[in-house]
Amino acid sequence: MVVHPDVRRVVPGTPEVAFAELGRVLLEARPLPATLGLVARLAAAILDPTAEASVTLSRDGRLASIGATGPRAARLDEQQYAGIPGPCVDAARTGGTVAIEDTATERVYPEFARAAARAGVTAVLAVGLPPGARIGGALTLYRTAAGRFGPVAVELARAFAGYAAGAVAAVQPRQPTREARVTMQSRAVIEQAKGVLMARHHCSAEEAFSRLATESQRTNRKLRDLAVDLVTAVQRADVAGGTVAGGT
Repeated sequence: MVVHPDVRRVVPGTPEVAFAELGRVLLEARPLPATLGLVARLAAAILDPTAEASVTLSRDGRLASIGATGPRAARLDEQQYAGIPGPCVDAARTGGTVAIEDTATERVYPEFARAAARAGVTAVLAVGLPPGARIGGALTLYRTAAGRFGPVAVELARAFAGYAAGAVAAVQPRQPTREARVTMQSRAVIEQAKGVLMARHHCSAEEAFSRLATESQRTNRKLRDLAVDLVTAVQRADVAGGTVAGGT
């Protein structure tokens, strides 16, 4: 388990501010474990403060937990790496979303569900990293409170997984060209804006992008420029301790 000091920092209380914070981090030169640890910490804090979270990466055919927020998440990850079928490994291998809504009644992963329940976990949500990461992996959340992860939580978890994928892509061995770096930065800020809109309007990633695209056409402005304005407004509001009203 890798736990970086950034994982223990005080985190923002709203999804908008969390995505803005991650956007700043993606454009900084930070060690990968620090960035993925922050993704896990923010995801847990926003989606369920009772949950522990981790980011799994596949390296040379082996799975490892990077930036886990606590020992419970790391132990449950390791049990799946050791061979007990579970959502974390399946999500990492397929890039899909796998959930255990209730560990007490789970039938697809019964052995793992029993182990998770003994550890005090009531529900599990694992979201695979999207193809842009160029490496297999998943963001997994282990809930300890009553209830399950709803549709909005799933969409937000996918957005957090997208940030993890962006962080992984940014540290790939080959040196990106200037054009590639500009493209990467543009994608990063657009992903930020999508995350802000998903949190603000409780919509899917596709709907958030549609809102941006519609506003881009209406105002005849580049998508990236709109995204920059939206994220900058959230960041300024965070610094000022206020909230952002209106918007796309």
